[in-house]
Amino acid sequence: MLNEEKIRIMTGIAMFEKKAGRDILPASRYFKSDYVGGRMIRSFIFYTFSSMLCLALWVLYQMEDIMSTMDVTALLASAKHVALFYAAGLLVYLAVTYWIYSRRYERASKGMKIYQAKLRRLEKKYEAPSVQGENEEERRV
Repeated sequence: MLNEEKIRIMTGIAMFEKKAGRDILPASRYFKSDYVGGRMIRSFIFYTFSSMLCLALWVLYQMEDIMSTMDVTALLASAKHVALFYAAGLLVYLAVTYWIYSRRYERASKGMKIYQAKLRRLEKKYEAPSVQGENEEERRV
């Protein structure tokens, strides 16, 4: 015999897994510091790579001016400005990354609590009939 309550709970769990599972499950495998730290390292690598690409494009675009002046002090001043611009952008980018992934982790941990509560509820529904069946057998004996 089908138990409609069990079917509703299982359907709710399946819908929850489909909607929120891809966000919740990866975050639930880590501690918050590991999850956020890994994302920040990844962001650092991507930001550095994209900055190097932009710098290379700028150097190629300005190659004629750079080759014509060849002033060491001007090149050093430009390098300092580029380094400061990179460092400031990196700090802002990492701060935003930390904020975003901290919030995602908190949201995922709340979602995981809801998911576990639904699973416990389903488990109780499966345990309830077997306990009743055992009680009926004990009464007959």
